[in-house]
Amino acid sequence: MLARASSVPRSSEPVPAGRQGLANRRRSRRRGGRITFFILLLLLLAGAVYGLRQPSVRISNVQISGTHIDLTHYATDAMQGWYLWLVPRNSFFFVPERRIRSAILADYPGFATGSIVRTGLTGIAITVTERTAVARWCGTSSTRSNLVDNCYVFDPNGFIFEIAATSTQTLNSFSLYAPLVSSSTNPIRATLADADKLPATFDFARRVGAFGSPVTSVVIRDTEVDDLLASGTRITYVLGDEQNAITALVSAGGNLNLSDGSLEYVDLR
Repeated sequence: MLARASSVPRSSEPVPAGRQGLANRRRSRRRGGRITFFILLLLLLAGAVYGLRQPSVRISNVQISGTHIDLTHYATDAMQGWYLWLVPRNSFFFVPERRIRSAILADYPGFATGSIVRTGLTGIAITVTERTAVARWCGTSSTRSNLVDNCYVFDPNGFIFEIAATSTQTLNSFSLYAPLVSSSTNPIRATLADADKLPATFDFARRVGAFGSPVTSVVIRDTEVDDLLASGTRITYVLGDEQNAITALVSAGGNLNLSDGSLEYVDLR
């Protein structure tokens, strides 16, 4: 009976010298290609940085429109310095628009928006839009303890943005007394509560003026509204129920005299 021959691992055969040399040359070429690529990349980056530093593509002219206020320094201040100590902030390609816009709106709450566009390779134009003054807000209520030292103006969103001056023009001539969303020692940048209901409230006040006496003050207290007329009459109705209130006022118009102050108040609740 024949014994099975044991398997003996075969020793690895030596790699021919020619094949070994070919592999070495391929590795050398790949290493050389990578080095060449990185050198070219560095040269391209250096060329790009050099190009971005040239005066012909750096902002040197700032134009302002939409306001008489000189806002130039907000742009020049924001464009001072460098990105990563390599690229200038006033580069035509990397103007810090958000930074400029935020700085302007932070200092001027009377501006609603600000847009920045490039004018050529060395200039930008900043255009701001001023908020619309809807009416004057003079406190949380018409009682003396809740009056404020100054009246303020607010926009259609109920955002209070500046103190009302004598010359300030508003869309409505009457004053508003209403609570704020949150208490604040400085009403500027505060928001009026129930701001979404103000358009209908103000429309009602304007329509009341057709009955012989204009509304001088609108007082919002909780869920009710008092319209105080120049004649001295007070009209009270439920906030948000303006349509029914004006319908009731029109129906009773022939029996009401709102122009001479003979009526103390009219309850439309």
